Amino acid sequence: MKFYSGFSLVGEEYLLTEYIKRSDFTVCGFSYGAIKAFQKVQEDLKSGNRVDTLQLLSPAFFQSKAESFKKLQLRAYKKNRDAYMKQFVDACFSPYNKKIIQHKETHFKELEELLEYKWDIESLKELEKKGVKIEVYLGSQDVIVDADAAKEFFLEVATVTYIKNANHFLQIQ
Repeated sequence: MKFYSGFSLVGEEYLLTEYIKRSDFTVCGFSYGAIKAFQKVQEDLKSGNRVDTLQLLSPAFFQSKAESFKKLQLRAYKKNRDAYMKQFVDACFSPYNKKIIQHKETHFKELEELLEYKWDIESLKELEKKGVKIEVYLGSQDVIVDADAAKEFFLEVATVTYIKNANHFLQIQ
């Protein structure tokens, strides 16, 4: 199993273990890491590598957000990266208590990619046609991504698990 971390994060996998399928043929990504996991599966399939399952945990889904929201996020990050990151991580755990997570150096380009990324339904359908099972996990209390819009989008190609009262980290309490 290959796991891709969320924006600015390292080692958050421990918070998501109850959802992660442990298999040599599973690729899994959390939030921003879901984008990277999707891209990795596309590369693996082109290279002839076997992938059975793609797991997208709270996938970064901002294509339903207004451009003004995205610009505001980028400006806030540029103005004070540390304050932005603290607010961002706090929001990931909202409405519950924050847990211990590790951070890595963040870059403006990563945030820009995260906010501007557009999931392509046709590319997801191609994975499905090639036998990749796509699983999406979303929390109903997620204040980072638009979980309702993501649910509607991914339902066409994935098994979507919508977890009542769960936050961005899919945690309940």
